[in-house]
Amino acid sequence: MTEHVKTEIVDGVMTLTLQRPEKKNALTGAMYDALSGALKQAETDASVRVVVFQGEGDSFTAGNDLADFASQARGEDSVDSPAHRFIETVSKASKPLVAAVQGNAVGVGTTMLLHCDLVYLADNARLSTPFVNLALVPEAASSWLLPVRIGHARAYAMFALGEPMEAAAALVCGLANAVVPRDELRKRALDAAIALTKRPAGSLSLTKKLMRDHQRIAAKIAEEGQLFKERLKTPEAREAFAAFAERRSPDFAKLLP
Repeated sequence: MTEHVKTEIVDGVMTLTLQRPEKKNALTGAMYDALSGALKQAETDASVRVVVFQGEGDSFTAGNDLADFASQARGEDSVDSPAHRFIETVSKASKPLVAAVQGNAVGVGTTMLLHCDLVYLADNARLSTPFVNLALVPEAASSWLLPVRIGHARAYAMFALGEPMEAAAALVCGLANAVVPRDELRKRALDAAIALTKRPAGSLSLTKKLMRDHQRIAAKIAEEGQLFKERLKTPEAREAFAAFAERRSPDFAKLLP
């Protein structure tokens, strides 16, 4: 476990709180491993009926720590990375997952919501998937799940242009169950989680299984993961990470033949 992920179990609800607010809860390898470990514990612990994700500070999460991406670009196998393991683990969760999202939810901070069963947004939430901006590709089966949920046109704009989606639009598109004032967010999510603990666990598990095409999700995650790994090692990705580190706009045109 890591100091940046707090795990609490109370009355059948496991709450996982991202606690790196000074970095907008950007996810490190250790944080991914902590989240994966907690989710695996939830699968085997009968006292856990529901899992809630939330974040401290003004952001849900800024997504993957770019320092880790840069490290992977220098040779680490991203398919076997902590991030990929978390994606696989959250996609296979059989118990209900609830998310309470405030501020920015970037990259995996948005794609993981596609694997949550109930999503509550603060009125200041902004969902974004700027993978192409970093010369990468979508992950967490989002290249299939997001267009299915919100339509091709909106999904493509989020992926290719990096356009964020505000909370109100996300609600209309079906990415969230409700939008609430920031100070009511955690209570709304917890109330929903507590309500789920009172439902028959077997029925909940089977209903979730029936609603998800696990085989297709796993295949898409594997396909995206391989392409993601390859993209991390391209000149375009090196330019994207260098530009970010140097606080400038990337120049991809110079890389064209």
